[in-house]
Amino acid sequence: MSEKKCVNIAVVTVSDTRTEVDDKSGQMLVDRIQTAGHRLVEKKIIKDEKKLLRKQLKIWIANPDVDVVIATGGTGVTGRDITPEAFEALYEKSIPGFGELFRMLSYENIRTSSLQSRCTAGVANGTFLFALPGSTGACKDGWDQILVHQLDNTHKPCNLAELIPRLREK
Repeated sequence: MSEKKCVNIAVVTVSDTRTEVDDKSGQMLVDRIQTAGHRLVEKKIIKDEKKLLRKQLKIWIANPDVDVVIATGGTGVTGRDITPEAFEALYEKSIPGFGELFRMLSYENIRTSSLQSRCTAGVANGTFLFALPGSTGACKDGWDQILVHQLDNTHKPCNLAELIPRLREK
């Protein structure tokens, strides 16, 4: 049996209104990341501005100490919801199954309202990028039902964590 490995994760809350005091979704992700034995590299709150979010994502993608970025917020369909566009512009490879699986699982809790989520995932410069909706329920479902397993290198039959060393292969 493999020894569980620590994954280095950055968290970003995308919001025009959240602060460190009331960022429940971002803090929930931080707590779950640390409870799972992973390392929080950094946590930030960034306004719903594509340029600002892309700039921060590029910094983390260029940092060899960041294996994964998880965002919460900005995945809806309103005019200020820009997270999927910022993420997808940077992908070298998309992971469409993440959004599909998230919406399927979310349907069990919020029924047809799950179609409003444009959560997304992909790989950029050897870094996994995951964008979750901003609600605490969505972050809980995304972490507890998908990410906690896929970022655990001992999860079988397979997982994303074991691919991290190979993401930059040519």
